[in-house]
Parts: sequence; C-alpha cells; structure tokens
Amino acid sequence: MTKIDIINRVAEQTGLARQDSDTAVETIIALVKGALANDDPVILRRFGSFQTRAKNPRIGRNPKTGEEAEISARKVVRFKAGKHFKQAVNNKSD
Repeated sequence: MTKIDIINRVAEQTGLARQDSDTAVETIIALVKGALANDDPVILRRFGSFQTRAKNPRIGRNPKTGEEAEISARKVVRFKAGKHFKQAVNNKSD
C-alpha cells in the first residue's frame, strides 16, 4: 500500500474530498516527522510507538573492496508494534 492508496481509502471511508484527505494524511506525517526530529516519542495507542535512538560513529567496511570507511553518528527511528496491532497482523481478535 502506498501513500496514494491511503489517501484514497481515507477519502472513501470518511466521505472527505480527496484533497482534504490528502491534506489530513500529509499533516499527520508532518507531525510525526516533527516530533521525531525533536526527539519526542510518538505513541499511538493500539498501534505502536515511534522513537529515535542515537547511533555512535563506527568503522565499517566496504563489502566489495574491503576498504574501511567511517560511518558517522546519526539518529535512527525505531518502531515498536503494540499488542493490538500485532494481534491484528496475526489475525487474532480481542
């Protein structure tokens, strides 16, 4: 499923105009990005949580040439699925 598919389904299921559902989906994505950029966790009950984690710089290796290369410090996003989300994916109902 792509973002366009999500926008179309939101429009169908809510009765919103496609442009309004596009704005809603884009706004949600922007809010999540903004919170994570500020190191704030995003917790969506019954779905899961997103949070950032710092990765230290390290030395990596180019698998093709074997040459060492420094991998700089960075932040990565971690998603932890909630219980209800896991159950839905595994076709279990509450």
